Amino acid sequence: MQIQLNGDPFVLDRAMTLTDLIEHLGLSGKRLAIELNLEIVPRSEHSQTFLAEGDRIEIVHAIGGG
Repeated sequence: MQIQLNGDPFVLDRAMTLTDLIEHLGLSGKRLAIELNLEIVPRSEHSQTFLAEGDRIEIVHAIGGG
């Protein structure tokens, strides 16, 4: 299945949830914001949100500072 990840084509070898994708990318435990098809997905919904062919995902790392 092919999706767009941060503006680039990305191929998934199996069906995945957003949680699966985060783990696959090695981003578990990081502070992230994820947008799926122009909608922010709350962290509480990551494990129930399955990706589909053509989905557009934007992952942004939260950076603290002052």
